[in-house]
Amino acid sequence: MDETARASFLSALAAPEPGRVRVVFAILGGLFGEAIDLAAGSIAGVVVVGPGLPQIGFERDLLRARFGFDRAYLIPGMIRVIQAVGRLLRSPEDRGTALLIDERFSKAAWRALFPTWWQPIRVPDAGELAARLGTP
Repeated sequence: MDETARASFLSALAAPEPGRVRVVFAILGGLFGEAIDLAAGSIAGVVVVGPGLPQIGFERDLLRARFGFDRAYLIPGMIRVIQAVGRLLRSPEDRGTALLIDERFSKAAWRALFPTWWQPIRVPDAGELAARLGTP
C-alpha cells in the first residue's frame, strides 16, 4: 500500500461500524504489526500464527554463533509477537483476546519471554476455544 492507501485503511479501521466485523491480515513485523497507533477499542482480537522468527542469513548466523539461538532468533521473534498483541492492548483498561497459534508458544523457554501480566491459557480444540470466547 502506498501512504494514501494506508491512511485510508487506518481511518476506516479507527471508525468501526456497529454490526460489521472486519478481519485484517498483516505480516508479523510489518507496518501494521508495529508502526501504527490504533485508538482504544479499535480491535477486539489479534491472532498470531507462529513466532515471527527472523529470516536465516549470514549475519543472523554470526549472531547465533556468538550469542546463541535465543539472542539471535527467539528474542527478536517474540518481540514481534508482543508488538502485534500491543495493537490490541493500548491502555490498562483495554480488554481483548490474543490467540497465539503454534505449539512452540507453550514451551517454558518461550513463555518466559511473555510479559508477566499475560495469563496464557492452553486451548486444546476449537470447541473449547469457542466456549472460552463465548461464541456459538
